[in-house]
Amino acid sequence: MTQNSVQEAVPAAEAEDEDEAALEEGSGEGPGDGRRAPRKHRVLRWSAMVLAVLIAGTAGAGYVYYRHLNANIEQQELNLGDQKIPEPTPNAAGQTPLNILLIGSDARDSKENQELGGARETFGSTPLADVQMLVHLSADRSNMSVVSMPRDTLVRIPKCTDPDDGTVYPASDGRVMTNQSLGHGGPGCTVATWQELTGIHIDHFLMVDFAGVVSMADAIGGVPVCVDANIHSRDSQGHGSGLKLEKGTHPVKGEQALQWLRTRYGFEDGSDLARAKAQHMYMNAMVRELRENATLSNPNKLRRLAEKATEALTVDPGLNSVKKLYDLSTELRKVEPEHITMTTMPNRYVGARVEPTEDAEQLFRLVREDITLDGGDTKKKAVPTQEDQVPDDPAAEDAEIPVLVRNGTRTDTLGAAPGRASTVAELLVDEGFTRAVADRSASLSERTTVVRYPSADLEGDAAAVAEALGLAPGAVRRSTDVSGVTLVVGADWREGTTYKAPEKNDEVPETAEALNGADEKACMKVNPAFTW
Repeated sequence: MTQNSVQEAVPAAEAEDEDEAALEEGSGEGPGDGRRAPRKHRVLRWSAMVLAVLIAGTAGAGYVYYRHLNANIEQQELNLGDQKIPEPTPNAAGQTPLNILLIGSDARDSKENQELGGARETFGSTPLADVQMLVHLSADRSNMSVVSMPRDTLVRIPKCTDPDDGTVYPASDGRVMTNQSLGHGGPGCTVATWQELTGIHIDHFLMVDFAGVVSMADAIGGVPVCVDANIHSRDSQGHGSGLKLEKGTHPVKGEQALQWLRTRYGFEDGSDLARAKAQHMYMNAMVRELRENATLSNPNKLRRLAEKATEALTVDPGLNSVKKLYDLSTELRKVEPEHITMTTMPNRYVGARVEPTEDAEQLFRLVREDITLDGGDTKKKAVPTQEDQVPDDPAAEDAEIPVLVRNGTRTDTLGAAPGRASTVAELLVDEGFTRAVADRSASLSERTTVVRYPSADLEGDAAAVAEALGLAPGAVRRSTDVSGVTLVVGADWREGTTYKAPEKNDEVPETAEALNGADEKACMKVNPAFTW
């Protein structure tokens, strides 16, 4: 097959493909040992993935080479958990949003990754998902939102089953750092963890390692970054990425790009939050660079990048070929930089770790409802989800539905509101659900009131309970953590017998640290202790 034939099979688009490479990122620095690096994630290693797709479409080495690139791409299952989040239903134009989880693995499973990542004592150990970023592409493809989660966010990792050997990883006993999810069977468990935390349906994942970042940066030819003072990321104990730059704007590539993405010591307060901000700036600059310059028009450069990037890439079955990745890049490319918004999951410290705040739930809701974060048409009708539809399973008679009511009103600052399970159980009995009973064994912590059910044959029953209490359809969620219809009274209903839904606010929380993709003036503030 000729080069032209390959380009017909994988639609040719040189400059077009380049645009998308920039749409992913990660974070990090330091050994992959789970130690806290104050706030936010690690290395932005995912950048190479989408670009690999694009360039592969024009690498032009014939059908054999095309198959070779496909063989380079490793695939793993999308979701290793039991909970299934319904897909959004199409809008009037038949469009649906697209959610892609970008994962940066700190795996030191090769000589190259070990040299780039350091921490030789961790070679071959269980990898951590130290970079986790959700890319949300709106249903009409007019805007894109990116939500980063700090690697040390405390979450509940659900039960996950390794599809390769059948190993069952039980749900975590309490909350643990989110980056441990990758070691529970693979990236599909990281996807399951995100879905359980956010209620957002995830369509795909892309995972890449250290080597992928370096090969990507080399192929682009450099990404401009800015510091407001001279910086050298190295302290007296040898901590730091080694990044050394003079004040001003400079193009970084190769290992220097990796250093930028991993730098924590030297940026602002030395936290992971500052590191994530630097990564967002890098990604935005990369998008602009790829759009403005045809730096990847050289066939040999394209071929080298395709080779390196596909070798570094792990995807779900829905993205397991160059053609599928190319199609994804075409979708991503439709968004102009000014309609790309980078955010960080709002969080607060819990000891040495962090946890999502109420603002985080607000951000997740905006993504779930496909509400733009770029300050555009905030009145655009949100895309309905299948949760808004009538369940396929009809409900039983109210009096025949067993309902367990639990008290989930405890928060990090308030104790559980006394008697809430009993009060709401009695309310349900008055509504005709005579088999409703209160669970007085323990108090839980649930931000919003939710009705959970374990299997499809109880979906209608759960929906009937929610409707009787005036809960939104989105409050009904399937979960294998319960054995029957279970109502958890959340912190949003600490008193009274009438549920009042929180007032809707479609503003992006200030604590999300939103950064617009077209902001060319962004510059990292250097910590005076790391200047020279």
